[in-house]
Amino acid sequence: MSKLSTVEKAIALVRPDDTLAVGLGPGIPGEFLHRLGDRDDFTRLEIFGALLTDLYTLFTRAGVHYRSGFFGPAERFLRDSGCNIEFVPADFRRFAPIVESLAPRVMAVVCAPPDADGFMSLSLHAGATVDELHRCAADPDRVLIVEVSPRFPRTVGMPPEHPHRLHVDEATVVFESDRAPFLLADPPPTDVDRAIAEHAAAYVTDGCTLQTGIGGVPSMVAKLLADGPGGDYGVHSEMFTTGLMYLHQAGKVTNRKGIFDGVSVTTFAAGTEELYAWLDGNTEVAFLPVGIVNSPELIAKNRRMVTINGAMALDLSGQVVADTIEGRQFSGIGGHEDFVAGPGLQLEDRALLCLPSTAVVDGAVVSKIVPELPMGSIISTPRHQVDVVITEHGAAELQGKTIRERARALVEIAHPDFRAELAETAAAWPVD
Repeated sequence: MSKLSTVEKAIALVRPDDTLAVGLGPGIPGEFLHRLGDRDDFTRLEIFGALLTDLYTLFTRAGVHYRSGFFGPAERFLRDSGCNIEFVPADFRRFAPIVESLAPRVMAVVCAPPDADGFMSLSLHAGATVDELHRCAADPDRVLIVEVSPRFPRTVGMPPEHPHRLHVDEATVVFESDRAPFLLADPPPTDVDRAIAEHAAAYVTDGCTLQTGIGGVPSMVAKLLADGPGGDYGVHSEMFTTGLMYLHQAGKVTNRKGIFDGVSVTTFAAGTEELYAWLDGNTEVAFLPVGIVNSPELIAKNRRMVTINGAMALDLSGQVVADTIEGRQFSGIGGHEDFVAGPGLQLEDRALLCLPSTAVVDGAVVSKIVPELPMGSIISTPRHQVDVVITEHGAAELQGKTIRERARALVEIAHPDFRAELAETAAAWPVD
């Protein structure tokens, strides 16, 4: 392969004053970023990315400014350490026009090794950078760096329009590494998680199409469905998880969903080594750009869509906080609103928002359902999008309810210790 080079050649292509973009999470070229951090000659390196999967020295360097579209533990650590990192408010679909407008001179991505024809699968991440990677490759004034590792699975898209791959001839430089994808184990479910998951699973009937988010509750729902009597499910999910793999392995996925029939569609995957091994060469899962996977109109076209996501807090009107804590960025917007909004376009679809009824803050138990959100709270999903809210105490169906009816329904699923206070507020709310 004529383009095969070294990481040293790749990092030398980045100027001290430059612009760089990488994909979200599993699309990040880990060896490249680690080695780029060995340099300390940056005067103004602007980087756009999201959900770092490791701590990279690069982002602690003087002259480096990181714009992140989604915070994970690494971003929170960098922020709290005083590094030059800022959050870019945008849902996952909007990453695509943002990257296009930035038109970074350098783009870097991780892929599976090239096949006999020189094609490199984009592996675990299609996301929002696919089109810009090809535009970058076609521009002689820009640089496309591809890190390939045999530890990344070769996955597929939907050719010819969405092949989910790059050719070695498109890259400025290709180098090999032995980096493994980051691992994301499902947390052990708590008793509260199990109770919430049982309420959520009751909304999933035979023939439903599923989207699951990250965390113990979606994982537990997938396990309940895999072990249960139902089936004939479809999968249309922003993130493909180990739990969704188990659903496939249990023979419960037929993908007769009315759109993209025959395959589970996703835009990125994160999970265990078992998941990555299962995805390698697996044509049952297709990786598509986020603009397709997260389109509310396309989500709504699936047969009996049920989406399962989380929230951090909500008020009695149904306003949802899902990515900040006390106004400080905790995670990101991602596809939260898209997968709540899409099911609302069809009567038979349901969007489930799951959260425990309480949290412990500074040693005190507080309710996650509150009369009013504190000043400075940042709304992730507006009240008019919300369908079903689930806690360990039950499910509150909000769609079509009046403001007062919504408040009463949410009081019923709050923790018993806080219901009297919440009910008093709900009773005083105006009818209009």
